[in-house]
Amino acid sequence: MATTESSARSRLFADFRSILRCTACRGTLGQDREEFRCAFCGKTFPEIRGVFRFVEAENYAASFGWQWKRYSKTQLDTSEDSITAEDFRKRTGIQPEELRGKFILDVGCGMGRFAEVATRWGAQVVGIDLSLACEVASRNLSQRPFVAIQADVLNLPFAPESFDLIYSIGVLHHTPDCEQAFKSLPQYLKPGGTIAVWLYSGYNRWYRFSDLYRKFTRRISPRALNAFFRVIVPALYHLNRVLRAIPILGRPLAGAIHHVFPVNLAADPELRVLDTLDWYSPEFQSKHTYEQVFRWFESCGLDSLTVGELTLGMRGRKPASVGTRYATHDLDKLAPAELQPHD
Repeated sequence: MATTESSARSRLFADFRSILRCTACRGTLGQDREEFRCAFCGKTFPEIRGVFRFVEAENYAASFGWQWKRYSKTQLDTSEDSITAEDFRKRTGIQPEELRGKFILDVGCGMGRFAEVATRWGAQVVGIDLSLACEVASRNLSQRPFVAIQADVLNLPFAPESFDLIYSIGVLHHTPDCEQAFKSLPQYLKPGGTIAVWLYSGYNRWYRFSDLYRKFTRRISPRALNAFFRVIVPALYHLNRVLRAIPILGRPLAGAIHHVFPVNLAADPELRVLDTLDWYSPEFQSKHTYEQVFRWFESCGLDSLTVGELTLGMRGRKPASVGTRYATHDLDKLAPAELQPHD
């Protein structure tokens, strides 16, 4: 098994090196010890702590770097029937057989939660993240056919038409311009390849108070915010449970408090704090509708559009040839579902 895993990682890295391009001039890159160097402009991209760097800073994603280093394994579930695997299917519509033997790009890999599922289903995965979470993903999946790099979604270091499938789950809405981020991706997809995204829903009024609080919480350091949530989230969780046990008025009152003070109410204490932090700490957070996202897919020439089981997930296909006729869709059939916005 160890030999097989080593061979798979070697093949992945060979494929990975062949598609790399300079982010400054788009020239090909050669490896020189612990860095990649552009053959044309000479720009270098170093390997630091096991991860190649194609950006110089985390910029707006720094909170995620702290978050995933603090909660490096909270959402990592390697069991066959893991909740993450089910989330992957429901948010993207992608089934295990679609990934077997495929070369895949995970946009915003974080600590490797969904890349773990994709590699378990037989894919070779390249994960990109703007934050230092890429270091955590690299460690978590060190024995899998997976390579992580630190890069910006708007300027990825890859040749066009490199990947069989691209997915991004719960990430693009944390960029300064979600539409621009999405539209930057199809160029890296092979003809006939699939792209799938899951974004925060614009249909849910649950966001109203949390959006108000985020005007302040996103300015607080993730460390301080985490310390606050480790006190307030358990208190609100137990208050919710007590109120729901009270006949008649208890449940409506619990619902009202949760609406005004939205936090995660999962059974797992660590997950409750992590998901609440994930919601309140990012600098950017946008919400979207099927109508919006459908138009993004269509404007990129993608066809065969379908929606995931969980709002707001959508996938599409890059036509195998220029002459492919695009499918038509009835947007009225894309009915939104209520969903709390937690990664």
